[in-house]
Amino acid sequence: MIEFPNYSRSYDRTRHAVRFWGYDSALEASFFIEEDALRRLQPDADRNESGFLNAFDSNRDVICAAAASVYVRGSKGSYDLVAANF
Repeated sequence: MIEFPNYSRSYDRTRHAVRFWGYDSALEASFFIEEDALRRLQPDADRNESGFLNAFDSNRDVICAAAASVYVRGSKGSYDLVAANF
């Protein structure tokens, strides 16, 4: 089962997404949530790095639940969350 104990997250300008990490025992998986998905979760978020990070923080539980639902152990190193996931 994947867990999200690490509260670190960063904005990736090239992917227009916030990156965060999950852990399945010793396995680490990267997740990216796209700007459009963050805007769906928080329509009034500022459209800049700070705004997207704040939107992530405000919706962390929902985002982590969606990330857990798309995760497949050992399947791949990173996962993308898009607006359709919400």
